[in-house]
Amino acid sequence: MSSEEPGASTDTGTDAGTGRPHLRLTDPRAMRAVAHPTRLALLEALMLREPLTATEAADLVGESPTNCAFHLRTLAKYGFVEEAEGGTGRRRPWRRAQAGFSLEADGSAPQDSESRLAADALTGVVLETWLERIRRVFARRPGFPERWRRLTGMSETVLFMTPEEAEEFTRDAHELLRRFQERSDNAALRPAGSVPVEVIQFSFPFDAVTRPEG
Repeated sequence: MSSEEPGASTDTGTDAGTGRPHLRLTDPRAMRAVAHPTRLALLEALMLREPLTATEAADLVGESPTNCAFHLRTLAKYGFVEEAEGGTGRRRPWRRAQAGFSLEADGSAPQDSESRLAADALTGVVLETWLERIRRVFARRPGFPERWRRLTGMSETVLFMTPEEAEEFTRDAHELLRRFQERSDNAALRPAGSVPVEVIQFSFPFDAVTRPEG
């Protein structure tokens, strides 16, 4: 990929369930392009239901069709989405071009200053999106049906691990999640009564937040 050509990433392998590549973002322009709440919301909407036109996506993300069309074209420019089959006339459906993306697929963070700043900006937008969603969910939790009220929760556990054990734990957790991943792309695999359930996982060395900075 040349330095002049926009591109999202390096392909780090094809997801067995979806047949789409998992992308490691390496281009700071792609990082900045996706570091936008509406664009992240559009990718999530396409994960839940695709293909979608800009008009259909607008109903899901609370933006105008014109805005959604612009953001979808920007996501397409950097390889996050692509046009889907079945478009007629001005109806232009979109689908995800990737199974997911990450900044540090091989454990190494971007090193040059431009990439580091772009990665920090994207991380900030993603974290704010998650934290705001968690606040909103728990504010509404008392009104959930009783069973989902019990299943909606959060917990904290401090485990003593070596770095090797922490890597194994993460691999095992991802393997558990992959058992359900195919359902994201194939509605026929979703059992009756299933609904989209979001799982957000954070893991970090605990002394990073308990030791003094500096």
